[in-house]
Amino acid sequence: MLLSGPSWAGIVWKGDFETGNTSQYSSAQQVSADRLQVVSSPVSQGRYALKATVRQGDDPINSSGNRNELVYQGREKEGSEYYYRWQVMFPADYPSVKTWQVFTQWHHNGCCGSPPVEFFVYGEELRLTLTDSDTPWKTTLQRGVWHDFIFHVKWSPDASVGFVELWHNGQLVLPRYAHATMYPGDGIYLKLGLYRSDTVQPVGVVYHDGFVQATQLQDVLPPAPSPDAGTPDTGTPDAGAPVPDGGVTSTSPHPDGGSDGSPLPEEPTRVGCSSAGGPLWAMALLGLGGLLRRARRRER
Repeated sequence: MLLSGPSWAGIVWKGDFETGNTSQYSSAQQVSADRLQVVSSPVSQGRYALKATVRQGDDPINSSGNRNELVYQGREKEGSEYYYRWQVMFPADYPSVKTWQVFTQWHHNGCCGSPPVEFFVYGEELRLTLTDSDTPWKTTLQRGVWHDFIFHVKWSPDASVGFVELWHNGQLVLPRYAHATMYPGDGIYLKLGLYRSDTVQPVGVVYHDGFVQATQLQDVLPPAPSPDAGTPDTGTPDAGAPVPDGGVTSTSPHPDGGSDGSPLPEEPTRVGCSSAGGPLWAMALLGLGGLLRRARRRER
């Protein structure tokens, strides 16, 4: 069953391209207008999505790597806590290379160094990496389908305060994971599109859709449909804790170590600098009901 997204009071910002353009974002870093296009197909929700294209040599801000990205200056404060949801699709011809290709990042206000939070492709994997190159989640890259992410984060440079939590395609793949999510004394802002090593030669295209930021999990989830009139509502049984969908969770302090201790291919260090300071996934009703009740219990 396909479910539509709600409009809740707890939503603080939308970057879902339903304006038909990129006006929801603060600025764009692109070499030309054809690199960040709002399109009507493919889409995950609504009428529009973003098509981000990068060709080798694209360097709009005279920095390391190649990129075309949208910037949103949300200016999340230290101690703030949000849920972010968005969808991403990688076409069938998306490049497979053993190097970094960032599609979503929360960058620090400082100019240089790897961002505190980044979602990227490495070879045939999707990965989430945090401040000190810790990679607590990864899964196999699937092309030609929409990947739906819900990212829960508390922003703090203190590992005893900050944490992240991640759902991928309706499954809780990373339970609450304590970690620093900011650099000390620095701010944070969102970048969305494609940013990759300048060694990648093939053209890369990524589609983004449905970005929303909210203060509660319920605000980013689709609503459960009302029961049919005349049909007794016996309640939705709790489906239990979601089971990861095949992704690998690692608490290794460095991404060069796999969850079983086996080495992974060596990754180059990312050093960046920034001057800018389809259908929805079908969530089963049983799993949705259990997820909502667990979220409500947690918030009490």
